[in-house]
Amino acid sequence: MEKFLDLLKLESNQLKEKISVLRKESLNLRFQRSSGQLEKTARISIVRKQIARIKTAININMNKNKNKKGK
Repeated sequence: MEKFLDLLKLESNQLKEKISVLRKESLNLRFQRSSGQLEKTARISIVRKQIARIKTAININMNKNKNKKGK
């Protein structure tokens, strides 16, 4: 798990790649939970929170870019 400040330093392309990987993991975790194979159930909420952190970092980076272009 990365810290939020580390995520802010990354470019949006890298962040979008991380989101796609985490979404695939989330899908796999949901399938495992429904079939009864999932042992670490807390991992589902951790992945969801990581996706939210990355989306927040993308929005912050986009707002920074808009402010730079506006000035």
